[in-house]
Amino acid sequence: MTARALSIHPVHLDADRGAHSEPAFGGMPWYADYVQRHAADGARGRLVSMYRFEASWDSWEMHPEGSEVVVCTEGRMTLLQETATGVTRIELAAGEYAINPPGVWHTADLTEPATALFITAGWGTQHRAR
Repeated sequence: MTARALSIHPVHLDADRGAHSEPAFGGMPWYADYVQRHAADGARGRLVSMYRFEASWDSWEMHPEGSEVVVCTEGRMTLLQETATGVTRIELAAGEYAINPPGVWHTADLTEPATALFITAGWGTQHRAR
């Protein structure tokens, strides 16, 4: 295997402790194909990905089947987590991380461009407008 950019080719961690390089990311339809490719892993699979953001997120998301680790690798970002008690703001600088618990709606605000690494239990992920 040759070296690949995580920002282009995410990695799937399967239920049997294997790691698989994924096809090039191509927007939201890519996720539906990802779920089909790894349906046998169900909630036990994890998606490892990296994204660069130029602006705050325009939607909320929630992962009902497991936690998500968010690692800020460059810049700064504010992760917002919505729970029954309100919205918690978590400031992240490069090298810092936060965990989105299962079932918690989350989004992010940026005051400058930022890059983040995600380890996601993506099975059943839901989105809603912000």
